[in-house]
Parts: sequence; C-alpha cells; structure tokens
Amino acid sequence: MSDSIPRAAIVGAGFGGLAAAIRLQAAGVQTVLYEAADKAGGRAYVFEDKGFTFDAGPTVLTVPESIEELFSLAGERMSDHVELIPIHPFYRLLWNDGDRFDYDGDTSVLLEQIRKRNPKDAEGYLRFYEYSRRNYEAGYEGLASAAFLKLWDMLRVAPTMAGLRSDRSVYSTVARFVEDDRLRQALSFHTLLIGGNPFETSSIYTMIHYLERKFGVWFARGGTGALVRALTGLYERLGGDLRLSTPVERIDVGSDPDSEAQITTSKGDADLFDVVVSNADLHHTYAKLLGHDPRGQTMRKKLERMEWSMSLFVLYFGTDRTWPDVAHHSILFGDRYEALLHDIFHGSKVPDDFSLYLHAPSVTDPSLAPAGCSTFYVLSPVPHLGKANVDWERLGPVYADKLIDALDPHLPGLRDHIVVQRTMTPEDFRQRLGAWQGAAFSVAPLLTQSAWFRPHNRDPRIPQLYIAGAGTHPGAGVPGVINSAKATVRLILEDLDLPVPSERIAACDAA
Repeated sequence: MSDSIPRAAIVGAGFGGLAAAIRLQAAGVQTVLYEAADKAGGRAYVFEDKGFTFDAGPTVLTVPESIEELFSLAGERMSDHVELIPIHPFYRLLWNDGDRFDYDGDTSVLLEQIRKRNPKDAEGYLRFYEYSRRNYEAGYEGLASAAFLKLWDMLRVAPTMAGLRSDRSVYSTVARFVEDDRLRQALSFHTLLIGGNPFETSSIYTMIHYLERKFGVWFARGGTGALVRALTGLYERLGGDLRLSTPVERIDVGSDPDSEAQITTSKGDADLFDVVVSNADLHHTYAKLLGHDPRGQTMRKKLERMEWSMSLFVLYFGTDRTWPDVAHHSILFGDRYEALLHDIFHGSKVPDDFSLYLHAPSVTDPSLAPAGCSTFYVLSPVPHLGKANVDWERLGPVYADKLIDALDPHLPGLRDHIVVQRTMTPEDFRQRLGAWQGAAFSVAPLLTQSAWFRPHNRDPRIPQLYIAGAGTHPGAGVPGVINSAKATVRLILEDLDLPVPSERIAACDAA
C-alpha cells in the first residue's frame, strides 16, 4: 500500500454496509458508500403512502449497544440522534383456538404463564434460560465479532460447542427442557427471524432468548428508517461520501495483493480503491459484480450448492381505525408447526396454511399513521424461488386476500378498513434486492454453514475483497450484520497496518 490515505469502497448501504463505512471512516480510511436505491437502508427501506409510514424490512431491534458503539467511535451519543423505545411484551403469541402467551423480559410474568400451562415447565424454563445464557456467552460475546478465516479458528472453539451440544437443533434442545408443545413453539420460533428452521438450526442460536432478555426489544421512534437516517447522518458527519441511486455494475480486482480494485457504476463512473467491502447479496456479488472473474465464478458455484434461507411474502397495509388489544409484535401460529416449517424450507409449492408475524408500529409510535389510523405489516415465511418457483404476480393478490381473512379474528372487520396496501413477494426480493432465489436472509444458519463454514469476511482468493452482511459470519439480523461489519473492518485495519479503535460506550447510553 502507498503512504497516502487508504481508500475503501462499500457496496450497499444496508445496516452492514453503513456500519462498515462508519467504522472505516472513523479509523481514518476515506470511504465511498455506493447504494443502488434512492435511500440508504437496504432491506430496511422506508416508504410512505397517504400519511402512513412503512418500514419495509427489519423491525425487531435488540442489542442497542452494538449501534451505540458506532456513535461512540465518533465521540457522539446515539440518544442525541435517535430515540429507542422499549417494547412490552416483546411478542404476543397467538393460536387459532384463542390461546395466548405474552413473551416478555419479566421472569415473573413468564413463569406465571408457564405454571398455568404446566407447573413442571417452570423449573425447566429456568434451566433453559441458563443454557441460553451459556450459549450467548460462548456464541455472541466470544465469537460474533471475530472473523473465522482458518479451520483452526473453528477447532479452537469446537470443545465449547460440543459441550453445549451445538449439533442438536434449537427445537430438540428446547424440548429437553419443557413439555408443553406451545411453550416449545414459544421458545424456538426465534430462528425464523434470522432465516433458520428451528428444527434444523444449531442450538447455539438459543442464545437469542438470553440476548433479548439481557438487552430488551426496542423500536426506534419514527421507525427503523429513523435509525438508518441517524447512521447515515453519522457517516456523513465523519466525512464519508454517500452516493445514492448509484448501482455498482462491476468490481475488478487484480491478483497482486498490492494492486488497486476498480469499481464501475451504472453511470459509467470508474474509481480505484485499496479495498472493497460488499454488503450486497453474496450471490449477486460473485455472480454479477465479479461475474467476469473466474475466481468469482468459483465462489458462485460454491454458493449455489449451499442451503439458503426461506423467502417472505409481506403485506403492508394502513387502516382508517385502530384496535385496542393489539401488541407491537404478534406471532400468529397456525395449526401445524414442524410440518409447516418443513414445507416452507423444503417444499416444492407454497403451503395452503401459514404462521404469521404481525407488526403494528403505530401502537408504539402513533406518528407513523394519520390520526385515528393504524400502520401494519404482516409477514408470511414461504419457500424461496429455488424450491417453489411460482408465479407471484398471479399468486400475490390471492395470497394477500388469504392473509387478510386470517387476520380478521384478531383485527375484526379488517377488510372494510384498509385504505392503503402493497405487497413484497419473493420475486421482489430477487429483482429489487438482488437476493439469490429470493432468499430473504441469505445463506441459511445451519451448523455446517456457520463460523468457518460460512463465507468468510475476507475473500480467500480475491485480494482487497471483503464481505459484510447476512451472508458472512456471524449471520442475519441487525446485531448479526452490524457485528459482521465489526469483524470485517478489524481485518481491513490489520491488513492496512492501521490501529483498531477502542470502543468505549457512554455509560448512560449502554444500559
């Protein structure tokens, strides 16, 4: 590398790209952040319609200190730029027969509900909580922001993982602690939030339970988009160069580790950088941006042999009324659990039944809807297009009607009060977000596709190419992609012989 200030290109302004750009800029690397859309956020895109504000993507925020770290790098406080509101209950779990369970961070509230179901499960839950804590300490505190570049990195932690029986699935592990079938569902559904089937995802991900209990579940006032805007403002205050509506068309990287990488955009611009960080979909990165490079094609073929997460069908809708007993986050379980998940992850067609996640942000922040109105979205996990390559242009309106009917018991008279609606289908994930086969969470979080087995934060064959986002270690979810950026930037700074900044968080903001 030359003695001049190093330059880095970041492709994609999702949470992972923003976090990487902020960390690099704060460390003295001059960055350019390219984003194809007209706003930053990636999957956390925001759209407005007739006074309703919709977060298109992630809505569950945990581990606020991972975000606070980014502001601390610039000597700022997150609370000066965005307000995070605690959500209670974390989730309301609902079943078709009227059964209900409020999943929250208050142990006494949880135990009271558990004892009403099965008194023996109260003790089992406390043992599960302790097991979840141990997985959190091993899997999140110990490994989430550490890059796995060598097999030894994996072997080094193998004894700990073996002791925690990471070879077992989340669901089978939960079942060892509690007997009640619906409590097993309540303690295992979380892997769906990161694209994993609880019957296949490693038990290490039971850490999510403790993580939520430790840090809480939060919502940014103004929506997740307000958090994106706060991070974008931080990046620009650090001197970063954000280029919206500027899709990257091509990445050229030579074989010499000291050579520069070239970024070419759809506008015909070409610029040289010392390093490139891709926060774009993994398959898109290698198949399109590096499609001309044999090294990229080698990785593309490897990716196409991997298991990818399910896709999603999302219906966004605004209503001209409110409902008094609606939680911010609701999980609506169908009559099938294991069999439905099998059909979603391995079936060749879209199942006729479904389990749903209902997001009602105006319950917490009424400003997201006109006065007296409500903003919602309902999300249904569905097979990705590689499993069920259906015509969503035809099926989409029919499927949306089915979801509206399914919501009526919880939102009586819903159909007559919808004033705004739109959908996002697996085809939209593929076309608008460049997601391989419309997979909503990138590579599935299987044990054999985690840590060293997951695509690496630094490409082993292509000098100057680094990865951030859901497809690399540690995986999907807002804390996951932010930690991927932390691991990736640490590698970059070490490779550039630059110091890794300390990360002291303001005490009153890290609570």
